[in-house]
Amino acid sequence: MFGKILTFALSHRWGVLLGVVALIAAGGWAVNTIPVDAFPDLTNNQVVIVTDAPSMPPSEVEQLVTYPIERTLMGMPNQLEVRSLSKLGLSMVTVVFDDGVPTYFARQLVNERLQQVTTSLPAGIQPILSPPSTAFGELYQYTLKGGGLTPMELKDVQEWQIKPWLRTVPGVSDVNTWGGETRQYQIRVDPALLQQYGLTLKDVATRVAENNTNFGGGYIEHAYEQYTLRGLGRTSTVADIGNIVLLANQGAPVMLHDVAEVKIGPAPRQGAVLRNGESISGMVIMLKGENGKQVIEQVKQKIAGLHLLAGITLEPFYDQSTVIDGTIHTVEHNLFEGFILVTVVLLLFLGSFRAALVTASIIPLSLLFSFLGMKLFGISANLMSLGAIDFGMIVDGAVVMIENSVHRMHEHGHEEDGMTSILTSGLEVARPMAFGVGIIIAVYLPILFLQGLEGRMFRPMAITVCTALLGSLLLALTVIPVLSSFVFRKGLRRKKNETNTHHWMDRLSQRYTTGLSWVIRHRIAVITAMALVMIGSLASLAFIGTEFMPRLDEGSILVETRKLPGISLTDSIEISKRVEKALRAFPEIQDVTTKIGRPDFATEAMGINEGDVYVALTPTRQWTRFHTKEELIDAMDKALAKIPGISYDFTQPMAMRLDETVSGVKADLAIKIFGDDFQQLDSLAQQVLRQVNTIQGAADAQMEINSGVAELSVQIRRDALARYGLNVSDVQQAVEAGASGAIASEVIEGQRRYTIALRLPDRYRTDAQSMSEIPLHAPGGETVTLGQIADVLVSRGAEKINREQGQRRIVVMSNVRGRDLGSFVEEVQQKVGRNVQLPAGYTITYGGQFENQQRAMQRLLLVIPLALGIVCGLLYMTFHSFKQALLILINVPFALVGGIAALWIFHLNLNLSASVGFIALLGVAVLNGVVLVSSINQLRDAGESMDIAVLHGAQRRLRPVLMTALVASLGFIPMAISTSTGAEVQRPLATVVIGGLVSSTLLTLFLLPTIYEWFDEH
Repeated sequence: MFGKILTFALSHRWGVLLGVVALIAAGGWAVNTIPVDAFPDLTNNQVVIVTDAPSMPPSEVEQLVTYPIERTLMGMPNQLEVRSLSKLGLSMVTVVFDDGVPTYFARQLVNERLQQVTTSLPAGIQPILSPPSTAFGELYQYTLKGGGLTPMELKDVQEWQIKPWLRTVPGVSDVNTWGGETRQYQIRVDPALLQQYGLTLKDVATRVAENNTNFGGGYIEHAYEQYTLRGLGRTSTVADIGNIVLLANQGAPVMLHDVAEVKIGPAPRQGAVLRNGESISGMVIMLKGENGKQVIEQVKQKIAGLHLLAGITLEPFYDQSTVIDGTIHTVEHNLFEGFILVTVVLLLFLGSFRAALVTASIIPLSLLFSFLGMKLFGISANLMSLGAIDFGMIVDGAVVMIENSVHRMHEHGHEEDGMTSILTSGLEVARPMAFGVGIIIAVYLPILFLQGLEGRMFRPMAITVCTALLGSLLLALTVIPVLSSFVFRKGLRRKKNETNTHHWMDRLSQRYTTGLSWVIRHRIAVITAMALVMIGSLASLAFIGTEFMPRLDEGSILVETRKLPGISLTDSIEISKRVEKALRAFPEIQDVTTKIGRPDFATEAMGINEGDVYVALTPTRQWTRFHTKEELIDAMDKALAKIPGISYDFTQPMAMRLDETVSGVKADLAIKIFGDDFQQLDSLAQQVLRQVNTIQGAADAQMEINSGVAELSVQIRRDALARYGLNVSDVQQAVEAGASGAIASEVIEGQRRYTIALRLPDRYRTDAQSMSEIPLHAPGGETVTLGQIADVLVSRGAEKINREQGQRRIVVMSNVRGRDLGSFVEEVQQKVGRNVQLPAGYTITYGGQFENQQRAMQRLLLVIPLALGIVCGLLYMTFHSFKQALLILINVPFALVGGIAALWIFHLNLNLSASVGFIALLGVAVLNGVVLVSSINQLRDAGESMDIAVLHGAQRRLRPVLMTALVASLGFIPMAISTSTGAEVQRPLATVVIGGLVSSTLLTLFLLPTIYEWFDEH
């Protein structure tokens, strides 16, 4: 079949060239339209249901809102997990689906289920689906300052001018607002005046709602025209609200301003932003699947077109395009260097500029093939999809094809023309070359079966590499022979500018033959030594460090801070100012921005005791005191340790959001304890935390503090209610007005909307005693204080309630520094299992990055044997011999020797990136074995003796074996030595392949010929 393809291509050369033009055009279109991101989107397929429950405490939110929603959403098709969070006034339920479920179909399923639960929720509470975005969708964040405006006025500019403007950008899902003061119309009612006129809070709320509405009356016809009736009764100013009539007293109207003060004030808030003082932040959120780089560019263009008041400045503090540009620069730099290195090696070995350029032409054409594959499968151009492409692997097939053509033209150029030499030499190697490249493709296919986070990370790489290799195979069978037929139409003629390499290649070939002869004579000793080295290297894997993945360096730092639960927002801001001041003292830090609590729409659910500190760094080349980011973090750690009342850990913006979104936990290791009782969960978590703190490598170890928050508990006495003829709803409205304010209606000013809240004077809001004095008006005319009908007690309650798979849970978290994750978790499990006794009904699981690592390694134990099985089948199809298939597979464990040695030499851990490197190594190692064994088989088929066939066959394939190994390893060298953004993710993969190719090539050239006799079928 492959010979027919080759013959057809040479018979229709202009048709093939026309196909190349079409490939360039289609590939160019794909390059210009493909999305560009820093990293593949690793977020699992989830739908988040956000429900605001104003003023409701966490325990009530759990019982009345979260649990009904959670229960209703369980049991949907392809559902993997349901977890929830209940906080003051907020419920968040996260439903995780299988990755194969389309995003909008998953949202439709959730919406249908929510229709069933809406009627069972408290009145006025409506669940909302969060925007269809991901952890990597928070593209652009900025703060507003200046203009001489108050925080409330700046918030209006953000909310009603900037936000609608930016939401018109294609690909923007939402623009969220954080911090600042929200404008609110506040009615501060005087209870004494209410009593004087015989009014209650309910009366006031009812009158405000009834007197704040527009209405329609249909239409009338008059004088040939139709007039639409429109009633205008809506309030628009403080004076309008104050003039609302509450009742008529002895013929005189009692206005709202007679019993209350109406003014504009800030609504209660659950968040703040600091950047050299308090500020207001905006966050642009991208739709899932959009082009991140393009969306950011359009957002910046839109911002440039804003016409704000003089003096107002919009200053970005997080711009994901810097990470995108950094990683794409890394990929471009590595690909360019790899192309140059591969081309130089081709020139050096082939000894012909023309042959080297023809071979190198396959690189850009195969890359265009890969872009078409990425476009077809919806994959963005990012660090993983493009960064793992090795031009050396891509040219392997072309190297075998062109090298054999050059060799034949050298030997038979005086007997036949160039076209005949190219066709004959191509037919000789087409089958083994095609199967060799097919084997490289086959070893990548099992990567497509990886699941979860690791599947989302490496599946784009596998698809991209496979399409590039498939393209290179097709091009090697068609385009390379056609181009060669034009370039060498008169045979191989030497020119002055062509390099003669045969003098050094001949000497190397002679020395190789001498060395191979010596090895064959001492085969038992050599094989024994090699076997011992292989066994030793494989055994050393038990002692090498393990981790899930190396961290992508985003070029910035995010410090997660936690104060004691129950802290006031004012005190939380003051502590955060001290943190900001301490960090700004570092000259290596360019800027610091702190986000406290949660945004206006709860895309995340931090409490006011929590904060994210975005630390922008100066370029590392300007640093004088520290050499690495880790050294700077250690110094920051010591500086922050001097601030009391705060715990913290260090991460990066994208990494933090990914950890939080995927698992609900922001740490390398998350020890989850499940049970029902808060006190028992707290006790177990403290025991586990003590064990974790005793282990070397534990960093930022802490437990979730879910309880201990001060509560004012209003326990109503029903006999007292009955005595005065009051209802619980009367008490509820009075308590809400005395605390955060009861919402009565809203004011509409053009496009702007502001709430109207009923509040009591501040003297009723200071402590339990003052709350007890909140007055209520009984139907009989009596004035009753809250303390007469209820017990107002100070107690300790839950700050938040986390649930997962239908159970409450608490988490002990720890990052790991100076040690590999695998051995750290193993020691934690041993100590916790030995020293922590679990009561009946309580369980412990281990999650975070460790959970991803365990799942990935277990999957690889299935994937790698599958890859070997596919390779074995292809080898049998190539040689029609199980013995020779086994002969080539023997090279695989020996190839691992170099990869393992490289991990030890460069102090790298065995992680998923390195494991994928071993899989990639398998393909090249097998390809070289196929090329060499095929050469020996040809000589044996021609009737040569065993010794001559082995020596001459191995010598004949020395150059292609060296070329394929060298171009493959050199293609990875830029990735292995790069220090730019994203290099740390590629480095383990590249290092393993380079080290493995060194050992694999030596063993291919010396071991396979040595033991060939034992597997010969002739």
